[in-house]
This record gives sequence, structure tokens and C-alpha cells, in this order.
Amino acid sequence: MKHATLRRWVLWGWFLVLGLPVIAQAQAQLGSAAALQAKYDAVQTQLDRNAFGRPLVLESTEASGQLSGDIFAVLSHPFDQVSSSLSQPGVWCDVLMLHLNTKYCAVRETGDVRTLAVSIGRKFDQPLSDAQRVDFVWQTPTVAADYLSVRLKADKGPLSTRDYRIELEATPLGNGNTFIHLGYAYAYGVAARIAMQGYLATIGADKVGFTATGKDSAGQPDYVGGVRGVVERNTMRYYLAIDAYMDAPKQLAQRLATWFDSTERYARQLHELDRDDYLAMKRSEYKRLAMPLTEQSQR
Repeated sequence: MKHATLRRWVLWGWFLVLGLPVIAQAQAQLGSAAALQAKYDAVQTQLDRNAFGRPLVLESTEASGQLSGDIFAVLSHPFDQVSSSLSQPGVWCDVLMLHLNTKYCAVRETGDVRTLAVSIGRKFDQPLSDAQRVDFVWQTPTVAADYLSVRLKADKGPLSTRDYRIELEATPLGNGNTFIHLGYAYAYGVAARIAMQGYLATIGADKVGFTATGKDSAGQPDYVGGVRGVVERNTMRYYLAIDAYMDAPKQLAQRLATWFDSTERYARQLHELDRDDYLAMKRSEYKRLAMPLTEQSQR
């Protein structure tokens, strides 16, 4: 009985730290094109020279029961394309579905309220009845000629998690590229903390993030672990999903392959399963999206 209980808590921790596409009090949105441009100027040296091999800055924090991650990056796509795509809730379902733990996503409307109904599960094909549901409220985006702001929020999730947020800002750069800020975070209580500790002490013990805290005895980077590593991995996964979507907004097969191949560039942090297994799982999950609701829970 004790072993079964421990396993259940570890799996809950697995859902919390690997699967939930969520954020709480991340770095506040900068709030305007001018502020976002000023941030771009401030981090330009880091964008040009970093360990990622792409124009990207990743930050993370852990404090007072909250985890947050922020990415500042340059997308090689014009702002008007980025804005017209990422201001649509259905596109965000396509973005979230690239994550290996997102099993289902659909836009729902109740009166004037739009939500993204998201189901999170394990890294293999499974019935939706075995997944966990989180409903994100879609807030009306701010869309201007030089600025985009998108926000999704969920007040609560499994166990004692709460205040989920996903926030994106974008502004055009002068060379046809777009500068973005992606925020990812959530708050958690005692139950979620225990679940995450169980995961990190067992099947997640060797997982690391991207921030180097020094060098190990062999002179290699010593990366942050624990819950900060969790946030950094998932922040990167969702940034790569946005980039992959913009590369192939109409071609699902190309989009899936691009996302997986991009994550494999950072295999130390992000590798979870083989390419063929990922592609087969996602093809099955996309087929389920087209099924009637009465059939979806059985698949």
C-alpha cells in the first residue's frame, strides 16, 4: 500500500513538472512596444553570444511557492505574421499540442468567455480519461501595429497548484524579425511540493536545466537542477513550439518534426523519447482531436 501511494505521488509530480503548460507570477509583462524594444537593446549582447546557438535569453526564478521562467528571443518571422497567428486561441492549441505531454487541446466558448481545454498526460499515447484537465481562460489580446500581448490563465489545477499563466509579448524589429517575451509560471502548495519532491528524488533525479551554476570536476558546465530545472525545460519546450509553429503553420508533419529536432539540439535537458515514437504518438493524438466528444475519452 505504501509503495502504491508513493508511486501515485511520484506520478502526480511527473504531471506537475513535465506536463502542465502553465505559468503564475512570471516576470511582469513589459507592457508596450517601447519597453520591449528597450529590453531587446539591453539583452542584445546575450542574444548574439550564448550557449543556445540561437538568439535567446532564458531566465528562471523560484521563490515563496512560485516557479517562473522567461524567454526573450528573436523569431525569424515578420511581426505581422507572428501577431496574426499568435493572437488566435486555436493557434495556441496547435502550439501546446507539440509538447509531448499535451494530449488534447480545444477552444471552448461559454457566453463571452473563451477557454482552452487542455489535457496533460504521460509521454505515450493514452486515453483522455487517464489525463489531467486544466482550463485556460483566453483573455482578449492586445493587438497593435507594433505590439502584441497574449495572456492565458487558470486559477487552479491538480493538487494544490494555482494561478497558472502563459504570457507572450512581441514587437517588430527593423530587419523583418520579431522580438518576443514568453513567460511561464505557476504557484503551488504543500501537496504539489511533496509530489514534485517525489518526482525529483526518483525518475527526475538526473534532470537538469540550462543555467550553468559553475563547472563540474571534469570542467563541464554544472547545470541547475530541481524545480528551477523543471521550469527552464518547459519554458524552452514552449518557446520551441512557438518557433516550430511559425516555421510551418499549415504543415502538421513538418511542424512536429521541427519541434522534435529542435529539442534534440538540447538533448541533455530535453530528450525524453525517440523521434519515431514521438511522431506516432502525436499523429494519433491529432486524429483524436477530430473525433466526436463521446469517442475522445475512450481513445
